[in-house]
Amino acid sequence: MIVKIMISLFIGYCFGCIQTGYIYGRLHGIDIREYGSGNAGTTNVLRTLGKKAGYITYAGDALKGIAAVYLVRYLIFANSGIDISLLTMYTGFGVVLGHNYPFYLKFKGGKGIAVTSGVMFAFDWRFAAIALVCFAIAFYTTRYVSVGSLVVSALFPICCFVFYFGQWHLFALSMVFCAMAWWRHKANIKRLMNGTENKFEKKKKTKKK
Repeated sequence: MIVKIMISLFIGYCFGCIQTGYIYGRLHGIDIREYGSGNAGTTNVLRTLGKKAGYITYAGDALKGIAAVYLVRYLIFANSGIDISLLTMYTGFGVVLGHNYPFYLKFKGGKGIAVTSGVMFAFDWRFAAIALVCFAIAFYTTRYVSVGSLVVSALFPICCFVFYFGQWHLFALSMVFCAMAWWRHKANIKRLMNGTENKFEKKKKTKKK
């Protein structure tokens, strides 16, 4: 089982290293990490390059999470007689690790929320449906993307607890998902507490300070 977990993590990490925002930026002549917040994720791409770029980045990041999970669930370890839910969860975690810490970009990637939403969908579509509704409510009532992102990450362990009650390994791993997302958003949390977090609005392209 440990070997299968390691394989799942490795597959997930490889998919996660496909940095949609970074690739899109390079195709348009910039390193997205040198603009705005310096992050390679959806929000910074959206703020820096516009809605189309943001939508493409989100889709690419979410889809790599879905693809990795489906590959493990329906091809590599299909009909293997093992706990496939656990392996797919580890695969998803590997995708988030690869997205947040891509080795070829000096471990400087995104914050993992778009990827996590894709993993949640691939793991159990009910998770994604709940997360989508709650993100929309949180974002449109506060205008803070970070608040919506934190809500989504917090919903992962809640959904695991409710829908997979008693599967404590899954619940523990979903808590790690949540903890890592909140850690990656620590600067946003600090700004929210200080009242200095930027509400979402279209901004001009600016060099990272």
